[in-house]
Amino acid sequence: MAVSPLTLTAPGGLLLERLPDRLFGPLASANRHRYWALLCLLHQRRFGPDAPMPPVHGFPVREIVHDIEGDLAAQDAWDDEGGESAAETPLGIRAIGVFNRLRDAGWFRVDRHGLREMVTMRPAVAQFMDRLVEFAQTGPVFVSGKVRSIDLNLQAVKRNEANGESLVEAAQQARQLLEYVRNTGTNVRDLMDSLSAETTTKAYVKRFFADYVQRVFIADYRELRTRDHPLSRRPQILRTVNEIQSSAEQRKRLLAWYEANLCKGDPDRAQRLFERDIQRLQDISRIDEYLERLDDEIRRANKRALAYLDYRLRSLRPIGQLVDHAMRTVLAHHDAASGAPFAPSTLVGPALLAEPRQASDRPPATALRKTVVSMEELARTALRLRAREARTVTPVKLAAYLQRQLAGKTVLNGAELHIDSVADFRALQTLMSVAAASRSGDRALRLAALSMARGHRVAFTDTEEQPGPYLSSMPFEVRVHDNTASTTKESP
Repeated sequence: MAVSPLTLTAPGGLLLERLPDRLFGPLASANRHRYWALLCLLHQRRFGPDAPMPPVHGFPVREIVHDIEGDLAAQDAWDDEGGESAAETPLGIRAIGVFNRLRDAGWFRVDRHGLREMVTMRPAVAQFMDRLVEFAQTGPVFVSGKVRSIDLNLQAVKRNEANGESLVEAAQQARQLLEYVRNTGTNVRDLMDSLSAETTTKAYVKRFFADYVQRVFIADYRELRTRDHPLSRRPQILRTVNEIQSSAEQRKRLLAWYEANLCKGDPDRAQRLFERDIQRLQDISRIDEYLERLDDEIRRANKRALAYLDYRLRSLRPIGQLVDHAMRTVLAHHDAASGAPFAPSTLVGPALLAEPRQASDRPPATALRKTVVSMEELARTALRLRAREARTVTPVKLAAYLQRQLAGKTVLNGAELHIDSVADFRALQTLMSVAAASRSGDRALRLAALSMARGHRVAFTDTEEQPGPYLSSMPFEVRVHDNTASTTKESP
């Protein structure tokens, strides 16, 4: 099956290009848990960052097989995958078979140096293993540390002590922080759903207090609502971002770094990447919205846990035994001839009995009234729709209007535009708005202007307002934009 170029440039395509094709085979087999435990052991002892420095040419095969053999002796029996019982196979042969399976899958690389075969792990595979172990061992996040790191990186960029690498790092941390806080609410709901499967009250209480937000998701969650909370630096971060964006010197220096290090000399892509990172940093202002949503999730989880615990504690009380004991006590210490041991009418009486339910017949619904619309009303409605359609400007209508006005030209002055109808007048107003939005400092307005004037660029040519036959505005010009080169560039 042919693979499109777009698929190869996607993140999934790049991942599969860097890793061996059969790398996930052992982790998708029946013994995946045992293969993963074995890989973690070898990563910690031989190939990981915490392991001692490996030899230059790698480890001898017999040492890796010896490590595998020791781990197999400590593990439970493996499931049969090859047609013969694993319990009947000698331990040394099983270790060699596991090593060959991992080598064929691409986890190990075996090179011959002289008369010996040496085992190493490819850099891409080792880096991927580091990420998997890091993901498996991820603990609660400290929001204060991430906010402090973002602030320090931005301060270094502001003082010209760092280049674009600090700005890129701060933008990535801001993006990760917002995504983590936003997803924590979903994680809380998943945690409460998993707690509801606990059968005993003791296990429920233990997991509720051991696996709740502060020990699983956000370590400093309590500090987010105090006076010295870590988000108190947010106004300072936003002020620094605005100063970096508005400073012409800083912008020129950072754009030069982006163009030289990330975009291979493409100034347009450098501009887009710089604006993307600035927008990610400015999105920190939305963290309060995510925290309020997280507070609501935690309040609902607390109410749900308290209701569950109250129900479990009440249901475990020996109500039947208490009632039986009360009945035996009354019968043993009361004389039946003296009447009931409690006052009538207040605790026990006919008036306190529940009345039977009475079904009430609902009256049938009345028929809907039919309204007859006159021809005059229909004509007025059609006229209003036509007027609204004439006043509505869409990118397709604007492109058709400009195509008629340009008549083969590539540049057209705004004073040369002809107004023959209400639709043409509205198109002229829209072009003036697009020209004003194109020179705005707001990224959202500029993107909206580009989306409205597709295939064209509208810009002011002078700063003095001049009167026109219908509207007065600053002079502008319309230029046809060639999309042939821009569509082939990689989008950020």
